[in-house]
Amino acid sequence: MSGRTLILASASPRRKELMHMLGFTDIVIRPAEGDEHPPKGAAPDEIVKALSRAKAREVAEKAGSDAVVIAADTIVWLDGKLLGKPHSEEEAFTMLRMLSGKSHEVYTGVTVTDRDGELCEAECSRVCFRELTDDEIRHYIATGEPMDKAGAYGAQGKGALFVRSIEGDFFNVMGLPVCRLGQMLAKKGVPVL
Repeated sequence: MSGRTLILASASPRRKELMHMLGFTDIVIRPAEGDEHPPKGAAPDEIVKALSRAKAREVAEKAGSDAVVIAADTIVWLDGKLLGKPHSEEEAFTMLRMLSGKSHEVYTGVTVTDRDGELCEAECSRVCFRELTDDEIRHYIATGEPMDKAGAYGAQGKGALFVRSIEGDFFNVMGLPVCRLGQMLAKKGVPVL
């Protein structure tokens, strides 16, 4: 990368894994520390763009001028309602019960910023859940997997047992749309292939 530092503004192990999958093994992990406050009344793509932009700007302020900062934010959107990360097992149960037997959208906003400015885009994937029983939901919550994930499930883990189909970028559902990110990095002069 010709002396440029690549910073991932996220503590997500899944995002780090995906960056490694793309060949960025020397990436610096520097999570944003600010509170996430979605803009009220905004469309889902605008919400995730605003949140990822705030994270990228926060981390970029403390980064060197050679840094390229990548930030992302993911939400689940069901019937006009935002489902973020659950704050309790009860909230996780409620979310999973709402998702049962329905289709929903997963939106991820991605911001790539460097000394020349920022790129900010959003990706949407549609996920269809099969019908879930209350016992299945309780057993899944007992694994602990839902507690740090938007919509209370991980499609790359045991939550895959609930996913009937995904339309769009699978990696977006994991929290980082790698196809879109690759195009954004290329625009910033960061080779991905």
